[in-house]
Amino acid sequence: MYVAFELKVEESMRVLALGGSGGMGRFAVRAAIEMDTIDRVVVADLNASVAKSFANELGPKAEGLGLDVTREDALRQAMMDVDAVINTVGPFYKFGPPILRMAIECGRHYLDICDDWEPTLEMLALEDQAREAGVTAVIGLGASPGLTNLLGLLAMRELDSVEELYTGWNVAGAVPEEESSQSNVNAAMEHGIQQITGTVRVHRNGTDEMVRPLEKVEVSYPGIGPKTARLFGHPEAVTFPHHYPEIQTSLNLAHGMERDRWFILSLRTLVDSRILSARMAARLLGWMEGLQAPSSSTELQPLDELPVVYGLAVGKKNGQKASAGVAFDDSGEYGMGYATGVPLACGLELLSQGKITERGVFAPESGAINPEEFYDLLASKSSGAAQTGESTLIYSRSWE
Repeated sequence: MYVAFELKVEESMRVLALGGSGGMGRFAVRAAIEMDTIDRVVVADLNASVAKSFANELGPKAEGLGLDVTREDALRQAMMDVDAVINTVGPFYKFGPPILRMAIECGRHYLDICDDWEPTLEMLALEDQAREAGVTAVIGLGASPGLTNLLGLLAMRELDSVEELYTGWNVAGAVPEEESSQSNVNAAMEHGIQQITGTVRVHRNGTDEMVRPLEKVEVSYPGIGPKTARLFGHPEAVTFPHHYPEIQTSLNLAHGMERDRWFILSLRTLVDSRILSARMAARLLGWMEGLQAPSSSTELQPLDELPVVYGLAVGKKNGQKASAGVAFDDSGEYGMGYATGVPLACGLELLSQGKITERGVFAPESGAINPEEFYDLLASKSSGAAQTGESTLIYSRSWE
C-alpha cells in the first residue's frame, strides 16, 4: 500500500536530509535552509551528536536526529514526518535501493547523489512503483553524476541526432571535505575503489558491455582536440541509453589522474588480485588524498586540457557529422562536498517550487529537469563567475 502525496506549490516543504551532517550532506542542508519554500530540515545522521550540533548551528528551521538507516521502522517513522527526502548516505551500492524503496512506500519525493551504476539500475527499475505512489525520484543529482548529465543533455540539444555521448570530469578536483560526521573510511573513497576495480558497465556500439575501468579513451572535444581520458564506473554511462535508446555509445570518463596514475593502478591490481581488501585500499586512497593540498579549478585546469566537468555529444547537424561540448566552470574554488551537495539542493528547490512535476524514477538528463533553469539557479548560489555576470556554461561547437 502506497501513501499518495501531492505537494502544493504554495505550501512549505519539510525535508529529511539523510546523512545531512556528512561531508556532502551539510552543503545541501545549508543551501536548503536558505530556501523560502523549505519550512523545516531534519538533519539525520548515524552520529546523533554531530547531527544535533550541526542543526543547532543552522537555527530554528533545522532539527538534528540520530538515525540508523538500516533500521526500517525508524527510517519509516522519520520519513512519515516530512514531505521529501534528500539522501547523501553512501556508499550507494549498499544504501541507495532500500532507502528509495522506503521513500516510495511512504509516498515521499526523493533526490540523491547516487554515483554507483549498479544501484542506479536497480533504482530505475522502481519506475512503475514510484509513479503509482505519486513519487518523484531523481537519482544522481550531484557533480558526476548530476552536473555532467545536464551538460550532456544541453550538448545533445545542439545536434539534430546523437550517436555518442560522453560525460567527463577532472578527478584531481574530487577532494573530500574535512568537515564530516564520518570518522572511519570515507564513503567517497570506498566508492572510488568500487568503481576502479573489477568491471563496470558501459554502452558502446549499441550494446551494453562489462569492461575493466581506467581503460584509455581518446576524446575529441571541439576547440581542444584529441585528449586522453580513462573509463570510470559512474552511472551516466547507463542512464543516457536508458532515457535515450538511440544513443549508440555512452561513456563516463575521468581525467587529471596522471600524476597519481601508478598509485591508482597499483591499488586496482592489489584489490583485483585479492591481496588488498577494498576497505584497506579506500583507507590508502584517503591517505593519499590527505597529502595533497586543495587546488582551485583554475589551478587544476591547463588551457588545452579537457574541461573540469563537461558533456560531449557526437552525431549530426544539418546532415553533417558534428560534435558539441558544454562545460561548467564558474571559476569558484570548491571542494567535492560543495560541488555535489549544492546541485542536490538546487534539485530540491526546483521540486519545492513545483518545477519538477514528472512522477517516477529518473536520472537528471531525462528531461524532467529544465537544464537552463537548473544552471541559472546553481549560478545564483555561486561565488565565482556568476557573481561577475559571466556565464557558467561554455559551449564548444565543431561547426564554429
